[in-house]
Amino acid sequence: MLALDDVHTHYGKSHILHGVSLQVGRGEVVGLLGRNGVGKSTTLKTIMGLVRPSRGRIVFEGREVVGLAAHRLAHLGIAWVPEDRRIFRLLTVMENLRTGLDRPGVAEERKREMLEKVYAHFPVLAERRSQAGGTLSGGEQQMLAIARAMMLEPKIILLDEPTEGLMPRMVAQIREIIELLHGDGVAILLVEQNVPLTLEASDRIYIMEKGVVRHQASAAALRSDHTVIHQYLGV
Repeated sequence: MLALDDVHTHYGKSHILHGVSLQVGRGEVVGLLGRNGVGKSTTLKTIMGLVRPSRGRIVFEGREVVGLAAHRLAHLGIAWVPEDRRIFRLLTVMENLRTGLDRPGVAEERKREMLEKVYAHFPVLAERRSQAGGTLSGGEQQMLAIARAMMLEPKIILLDEPTEGLMPRMVAQIREIIELLHGDGVAILLVEQNVPLTLEASDRIYIMEKGVVRHQASAAALRSDHTVIHQYLGV
């Protein structure tokens, strides 16, 4: 469904991605692992149109999408949950959700169904629906960021470090959310420093080093043999 082919990305004169190639199939959870600073988040930003690649192709459902604005990619079915969450801190939980919900062509009944589904997955958001986003805990803000992305009914979600800084209980909830999304047929490209969670949640894994994909394998293969993980990640 999503394919990157020899993607190069620069920040000014800094060459960050040196020919990244990867694929995510329909409904698949794919993990993207690597040490800090190897280009994982830049890969997601490049897919989302926030950074334009200097070379290479990005194809979504058979369509070349390089050069499309982020809001157009969202309409095509690509959602992004950034590392810093970027919720609207002064808006209530409900108002944050409506930024994804109030789209042309979505019937009121469908909006109610989506809200009920999100509140069933995230009961704490239902309890805090009238509370300002900036007053939520870090874990609750992460849930709100994911829930807001779900309002777009995406075909794929780009998840950037969803468990960073969260308590173990919240990490377990994020893991459950990934399972729920997977069960709903939503594809996920997961960037995460939590290696055990990524190996457990993903179907396949790509490992990046210095802006290049150095290794790819099934998550099951990497779970049974940690040699490659130790080689590239030191864990």
